[in-house]
Amino acid sequence: MPEDRTRKASGGSSKESRAQWQATYERTPYDQLPWFDPGPSLGVVRAVEEGFLPMTGAVLDVGCGAGSNVLYLAGLGYRAHGIDLSPGAVVAARARAEREGLKVDVQEGDALALRFADESIDALVDNGCFHTIPIGRRRRYASEVHRVLRPDGRFVLSWVAREHTSERGPPHRPSLREVTELLESRFLFVRTGFRPGGEDDGPSVYFAFLARRTEPYPPQR
Repeated sequence: MPEDRTRKASGGSSKESRAQWQATYERTPYDQLPWFDPGPSLGVVRAVEEGFLPMTGAVLDVGCGAGSNVLYLAGLGYRAHGIDLSPGAVVAARARAEREGLKVDVQEGDALALRFADESIDALVDNGCFHTIPIGRRRRYASEVHRVLRPDGRFVLSWVAREHTSERGPPHRPSLREVTELLESRFLFVRTGFRPGGEDDGPSVYFAFLARRTEPYPPQR
């Protein structure tokens, strides 16, 4: 399985993938997994601080892992939801929320078949799920996150960058161009950022602030 600090449960839908991630959390305590970070991700923190995320509403973390972003958002007053393919991740996120006295909704779920109604989510975050989804399934992912977001809904996406050259990490590290080509017809790229990696800082990471398009994607000129 790929290892990096932004990685949590895969967005794949196969029984094999579910079994692998279940075994991962059974073998290793969640806070000793290489991708675990006790605090929220850089992209989510900046999205809140800069006012990109609406200050109220329902926020969904896709591939929430042990729930660090979910807990952060719940603590700020959001209606925080999380899904993860791994039952062990869901158990860990719920336990952490209970210890901190936070009300969250964390469920086992698949990024390619989100259990939310059309246009029911105000904002969506993904810190490390997208880059593990097989390339051939990423259009399905794009369709799902677009479907559940309300018009002009906000989306904060982080992924391990092509510039991360370590053996550890997902086998495919999308370039900014690949992500743009996949998502630009459905989302407006409001801002992109890059954090270089290091021995103590984890892998090199891109993050993007995206707004769901309310008008058709303009044709080429």
